[in-house]
Amino acid sequence: MSRKRVRPKFVGWGLSGAIAGVTGGLLVLAVSGVAVAHRLGSRSDEDPGRLIAAAHVPPILTDGNGPVELRYDIDCVSPGPDPEGGTSCAAGGTVFIRAGDRGAFRALPLRLDARAEQGRYVLRVPNDIASSLGGFSYYAVLRNEQSGVEMTLPAGGAAAPQRGLPLGRAVSVNLGTHSFGHPTSADARVASAAWGSGNDDVGLEEGPPATPIGATAFDVDRSGVVLVLDEAHRRVLRFSGGSGSPDSIPLAVNGTLADMSISSKGDIHVLESTGGGPAEAPLIRSFSSDGHPEGSWHAAERTVAAIREGPAGPVTLDYPSSQWMPVATQGHALDAGAQSERGSSGRPVRGGGQVEVLRTGNEVLVALVAAGRVREAWRIESGTPVAEVQLAQPSGNRMVVVLRVYTDAKDEFVAFVLGRKGIVQQLSLDSADWAETAPLSRFRLVGASLYQLGSTPAGAFVDRFDLEVGE
Repeated sequence: MSRKRVRPKFVGWGLSGAIAGVTGGLLVLAVSGVAVAHRLGSRSDEDPGRLIAAAHVPPILTDGNGPVELRYDIDCVSPGPDPEGGTSCAAGGTVFIRAGDRGAFRALPLRLDARAEQGRYVLRVPNDIASSLGGFSYYAVLRNEQSGVEMTLPAGGAAAPQRGLPLGRAVSVNLGTHSFGHPTSADARVASAAWGSGNDDVGLEEGPPATPIGATAFDVDRSGVVLVLDEAHRRVLRFSGGSGSPDSIPLAVNGTLADMSISSKGDIHVLESTGGGPAEAPLIRSFSSDGHPEGSWHAAERTVAAIREGPAGPVTLDYPSSQWMPVATQGHALDAGAQSERGSSGRPVRGGGQVEVLRTGNEVLVALVAAGRVREAWRIESGTPVAEVQLAQPSGNRMVVVLRVYTDAKDEFVAFVLGRKGIVQQLSLDSADWAETAPLSRFRLVGASLYQLGSTPAGAFVDRFDLEVGE
């Protein structure tokens, strides 16, 4: 099967969130150069005047250089019977904002910036709030002024507002211009399967034109056992101890593009890309280590980019709220409302705290946040365009980051270990993405080992790279 290589036409949100656009009744989001679109509304005959969508990139890390602005794209149409022929509505909104994360919110109106191509509804954060040493927190209520329909962003509102934290003193890292074609050799290939329908093979599904889908996600447990999601055959392939022949674990999944995570107890959590119906949020399915179904429930929002294990249970990265939301805690599933009310812009990590990531153009800010303060931070600049941040995760006293860099003709991943003085170790990795996967599923960090899921026309594989992560 041949595949025409398509370079990213717009830059994805990495781990923090950036909406590509909201047009024509479609909510379009960029993840790893893949467009994911959801038709607004649940029925084709629904009055479009009752529908509203929005996009917002939260400034989760601020550096004190210049004013701080909150910008929103709001998509809605005038009330009427024609879902396809409606005109854009008069939109508006109110931002509820405060210094720090306690106390009363101040209600401030959004204004229309007609000259802006994106983020046309804007609020300049008042200086007394933007300059607060404790940062600021906020949420917005956005409206179709003609129909009166409203939405709250993020979905948790006052219970789980967005945060903006001062970056403080950050370690500067300059990657320069990337030199393609010199990938780092893996320390070991720990899993491998050919495309096919045999017991040891992994299946392919038809994707977008000339782009097959297969082996869409993987995870690695603390002992180094690798599990690859073979969604086409509705199973997981478990590779133990470097053995060439995997164990097959049947899973009752839909067989669509999906992400996966493994709990410390060996439970398997699968994030489906659909929810079973056109208006339903994606499904999270839970299985025991032997594949026995333990329950399924919906994510909080219509677009979900990833599922990972947090300290208390699995968390998902949801949009348009641009937040990590717990979907279960201590083995108990959370409904959509409870997920939204516990959302956070940072990914929770073991040992307490969160990792915050903000990509702006070819600059990436990474911070370890604890108790509402930035404890350590890095400012990463690249001379080569950055498509997305695949991973940002602490290990020992260092931070491991993986991002994709690209030109019009090629792309690779750059992985590096960051310390208090800058880069400790850097690797260049072949993108190895012949088959499509879940957007942020290509890397896992376990202890001092970085694992990469890759594919070629021959099959899928997982490679291990040993890192200098420190204590």
